[in-house]
Parts: sequence; C-alpha cells; structure tokens
Amino acid sequence: MESKVKDAVERKMKGFNCAQAVACTYCDIAGIDAETMKNVTNAFGVGMGCMEGTCGSLIGAGVVLGLHHKDKVKAMKAMRIIMEKFQKRNSSTICKVLKGIETKKVLRPCNDCVADAAEFLEQEIANE
Repeated sequence: MESKVKDAVERKMKGFNCAQAVACTYCDIAGIDAETMKNVTNAFGVGMGCMEGTCGSLIGAGVVLGLHHKDKVKAMKAMRIIMEKFQKRNSSTICKVLKGIETKKVLRPCNDCVADAAEFLEQEIANE
C-alpha cells in the first residue's frame, strides 16, 4: 500500500477534525464511503469532543480497524499496538496532555498526531 499519511494531514489542514482526517483517508480499507465516515467520526475530534479523552486521530484509526477487520479481537490487538507506539513517541494519548493545556507545553501538534496515527495504522494493516 502506498502511504497516505500526507493525505491525512492535508485533510486535517482543510478543516477535518483529527478523527475524520485519519478515518476518511482510509475509507477504502474500511469499506465505507467518505461522507458516512465523516459523519461517524464527527464527535471524536478534540479528544472525544472535550479534550479530556483519547486523541481523535487514534479514534479514527480504531474506527478504520474495526470496519476493516470485522473482528473484535483482531481490531483490539492492532489498536493496542497503535496506542503503545503512539504513547512511546508522544508521551501521551490524551488530547489535553498532548496539547499542553495544563502544562503550557505542547507535546505534539494535531497535524503530527494525525501523521503518527496514520503511520501506525498503515503499519498494522501491512502486518496482516
């Protein structure tokens, strides 16, 4: 598979939330049309809509995995690997921590979070 990481980042820069940017980039893998995927992931930007939750880019990757695998165990195993890689690279998977809301120290900008989640998603899909 040719990498679509840059495509995901471009979507983010064009107004998609982080979950939408990742998920909509991989609609072909998920087997779902872009408009439906965009609607499915509407509420998952900004760390579950409130910065308190998991980074939206990771949620987008998880949605793609679930639709692609159609198997809970396979999807969860791949998601765990993606989460671990993301945590190792960025020191957190929580939106407000990544954005430095309390510390005033940004760990990772949104575009880079999108790129990381897309990269790790591609690695998991390729490892099947």
